[in-house]
Amino acid sequence: MDCLPCLEALSDGTLLLRLLVQPRASSNALAGLQGDQLKLRLTTPPIDGKANKAVITYLAKICHLPKSAFTLKSGHQSRSKTLLVSGIDLPALHHILPLL
Repeated sequence: MDCLPCLEALSDGTLLLRLLVQPRASSNALAGLQGDQLKLRLTTPPIDGKANKAVITYLAKICHLPKSAFTLKSGHQSRSKTLLVSGIDLPALHHILPLL
């Protein structure tokens, strides 16, 4: 299995997911890799943390995890975001995310 550069397993069992978010897109969708980040297009504007909430909502939906499984670690006011993901292991998340 090829490893996605946007995913990293941590020693405590959580995962790091690096994202590049494009707000105000025409639709919500994963849009491939950009460097070592997974690009995520969102229709939500980056106003008052709405885009950050939309990132977590979208990922929770496609990963079939509760929103509480995702924690925004860095990038609160940036397009580049790092999330901590719990409740799923690396192979399972790798299987859910498209092989890019």
